Amino acid sequence: MLFFDSTPVGRIFTRVSSDMSTMDFDLPSAISLSAAATTDVFIIIAVMASVTWPVLIVAIPTVIVAKYIQGYYLSSARELMRMNGTTKAPIVNFAAETSQGVVSIRAFKMMDMFFENYLKLVDTDARLFFHSNAATEWLVLRIETLQNLIILTAALLIVLLPGKHLPGFVGLSLSYALTLSSIQVIMTRWYCNLSNNIVSVERIRQFMHLPPEPPAIIEETKPPASWPSHGRIELEDLKVRYRPNTPLVLKGITCTFKEGTRVGVVGRTGSGKTTLISALFRLVEPENGRILIDGLDICSMGLKDLRTKLSIIPQEPTLFRGSVRTNLDPLGMYSDNEIWEAMEKCQLKATISRLPMLLDSSVSDEGENWSVGQRQLFCLGRVLLKRNRILILDEATASIDSATDAILQRIIREEFPGSTVITIAHRVPTITDSDMVMVLSYGELVEYDLPSNLMKTNSAFSKLVAEYRSSYKRNSMQD
Repeated sequence: MLFFDSTPVGRIFTRVSSDMSTMDFDLPSAISLSAAATTDVFIIIAVMASVTWPVLIVAIPTVIVAKYIQGYYLSSARELMRMNGTTKAPIVNFAAETSQGVVSIRAFKMMDMFFENYLKLVDTDARLFFHSNAATEWLVLRIETLQNLIILTAALLIVLLPGKHLPGFVGLSLSYALTLSSIQVIMTRWYCNLSNNIVSVERIRQFMHLPPEPPAIIEETKPPASWPSHGRIELEDLKVRYRPNTPLVLKGITCTFKEGTRVGVVGRTGSGKTTLISALFRLVEPENGRILIDGLDICSMGLKDLRTKLSIIPQEPTLFRGSVRTNLDPLGMYSDNEIWEAMEKCQLKATISRLPMLLDSSVSDEGENWSVGQRQLFCLGRVLLKRNRILILDEATASIDSATDAILQRIIREEFPGSTVITIAHRVPTITDSDMVMVLSYGELVEYDLPSNLMKTNSAFSKLVAEYRSSYKRNSMQD
């Protein structure tokens, strides 16, 4: 999961499209043609040497010099191709992101600016492509010069050396010398293509050797089927960094989320709220410390055993192409009656009942035929079906209106009375009725107490509430 978060989508598209096409089609033909041309070169040199063997005195050093020139070219050409590979990804990424936000771009009349940026990216890619072709022509020019030297030497030796040569053999030798020149030039171009294709192989191999996630199931440490029975979460000196040699994002957090409590997590942007949730789902492994759920270390068990026991309503609700039924119950584990009950509780039963296909009604890619609020209620329906002891709300109400926010909060209070609910809030009032509030700042735990106690003091939480209220009043007056 971390790979997809940290790798631009354009780079992935380039690897699986142009690089894979190069490796599957261009590389085999380049290898076969280069091998055939190399064989022809050696045969032609052997024929020329049989007529005028002293030509080897010039041919052998010429081949050595050509090999040196090719090596000199290769070190520069590969870097140019690597750079050219990195300039293709931004074009694809920019085009994909522009197509997704084309409505907003047109609404703000920013078409010309985006088109200019796109042309700049295309020019950058074309500039490196031009330099790569120029390097190829540089190599071809020098190889042609060396081959002309061999032809000149062969002709002079035939004329100047004593002895009698049959005219047929002389003509054959010279014609082969001319053929050698053209074949060597063609082989040089194939060699350049082969070198460029090898760069594509290098880029694909980078994706082939990505470190995999831990196993889905570890039989030796498989938790009981009833785990977690309470939902107690303990963080012990938790330290998290996303990559080696990067700063810590969470810097030694130690606290306990008691079973059945509602915990609100607040903090400014970059404080580590989302990283804490990523650590709970093991999207990123802890650098140090432990996370215990009902006394079991989550890092010792399989990912499937862990993630199936945790429920989350994300900030950006995700629906998949298919039907209402497959989006709520993708594995077919629940009956229609259970699905309808979940729909009724999350306020979607009336909407779906009016559809002609009911639970088999279609859902388009990303759920575009449903509103954002309805998609969020779909995610709530999944959570209601699973009924896990731990529920996480990752700014689940940030992109919905206040009415849908109130419905979601009410349903969670009614349907998960004994579950541990962790809420990362965008709206501060969302967590004011929580049992406990955790305040993070730059990856450190600043406060962890009852919200009523924090409001009585000059705490960081009280300052956040005051800022929210003043901002809300200011926006209301402007409206």
